[in-house]
Amino acid sequence: MSSPDLILASASPRRLELLATLGVIAHAFPVDLDETPHPDEPARDYVVRLAREKALAGQQAFDTTLPVLGGDTALSVDGQILGKPESDDHARAWLRALSGRAHQVISAVTLVGPAGILDACVISDVHFRLMEETEISAYVASGEGRDKAGGYALQGRGAMFVSRIEGSWSGIVGLPLCETAQLLARHGVAPWLAGNELTQGEAS
Repeated sequence: MSSPDLILASASPRRLELLATLGVIAHAFPVDLDETPHPDEPARDYVVRLAREKALAGQQAFDTTLPVLGGDTALSVDGQILGKPESDDHARAWLRALSGRAHQVISAVTLVGPAGILDACVISDVHFRLMEETEISAYVASGEGRDKAGGYALQGRGAMFVSRIEGSWSGIVGLPLCETAQLLARHGVAPWLAGNELTQGEAS
């Protein structure tokens, strides 16, 4: 097995997959944090705080010289932070609130390593079409959104409700790759520059 480029302070398979698209080998080690928002904490501040706390906790827990990445993503509608639904009834209520309107997906990433503590945050607008009650019930029953912020997954069946997005697709999924690649390069992690694995013939 190749040596890792960094430690991912998360158990998210989506973040691992997104890092892999950059050629980055990450070892995932989730950290245990209280993710309760502070009273009156703005959604952006909440997401940035959690990303940084995860990265710092990961660095402390594993005493590693590798860069440590912490990431967090949350949904916001009318200023309210939507985390993971606590029940199917909760998920149905949230999807009804999202139906026929736009909401914000806020994704933050923190990298702790040789270049210090670096943060980035991306806010994207996701527009939902109007959803029928039968669609909402069927989607919730599928279970796809039970462990997802806002109760849906853009990379799964939930995409059928999205009429358009404005912002970062990868950020909505869980890790803004454009900004993450820039932070990684500042920490000396840029495997996409190290070789020429994709030849012109392979790309055509």
